[in-house]
Amino acid sequence: MTTLNIQYYNSPCGEIVLASTEDCLCLCDWYGHPGAERNMRRLQRGFKAEFHEAASDILMHTKAELDEYFGGRRRTFDIPLLTVGTDFQKSVWQVLLEIPYGETRSYMQIAERIGNRNGVRAVAQAVGANGINILIPCHRVIGADGTLTGFAGGLDAKRKLLEAEGICFPTKVPHHSSQHLAFL
Repeated sequence: MTTLNIQYYNSPCGEIVLASTEDCLCLCDWYGHPGAERNMRRLQRGFKAEFHEAASDILMHTKAELDEYFGGRRRTFDIPLLTVGTDFQKSVWQVLLEIPYGETRSYMQIAERIGNRNGVRAVAQAVGANGINILIPCHRVIGADGTLTGFAGGLDAKRKLLEAEGICFPTKVPHHSSQHLAFL
């Protein structure tokens, strides 16, 4: 049975669970969220593995690079990654890796990029199944209308990640009918 090392990282956006093989990062997900639990089970099945809470060089290096990212001193990551998923999911995750820091793409743009214009929903599911958040930047995927859409860490975390990269989204303002507004 394979052992995956696991540790936790307190980011400005919430607690993250990290896991690695001996030489690759295989998980960077939002601790306590259902997606993280699903991704951990997928790793256990895919590697026939068990988790062991212990440090590894990869996990320490990942934490250092995340510190640099959140400190505004890193735009790309140099960590070797190992994903577990279907070929389709892996093709979507590869496209996510191509989205530059400070830019966004829509699900439709990703579907077009992989040559499956009609596969927007499948692309959205693959983006949602990403188990290496931030390093595989699923936070850079937005709706076709330019709005923030679902994110495993929650929309507040997604907004913070994008703002850290210089992309600002307005917070929702309650809609008021003009007849309820008073002008002074």
